[in-house]
Amino acid sequence: MKQSEVKELSTAELQEELGKTQKAYSDLRMAHAMSPLENPLQLRKVRRSIARIATELTKRELNG
Repeated sequence: MKQSEVKELSTAELQEELGKTQKAYSDLRMAHAMSPLENPLQLRKVRRSIARIATELTKRELNG
């Protein structure tokens, strides 16, 4: 998810998306532990999406 997409979402939508993305990351890690993923760069992409969403949520909390 790109930063421009993250900024357009409401806080509730961001929290929901964060939960879904964290679940997807957990599932990918489990699948990668069992047998190597076809594209291991998916892990990096999902991890960075989680960071973008969490950063935007923190920024909104600090700004009020």
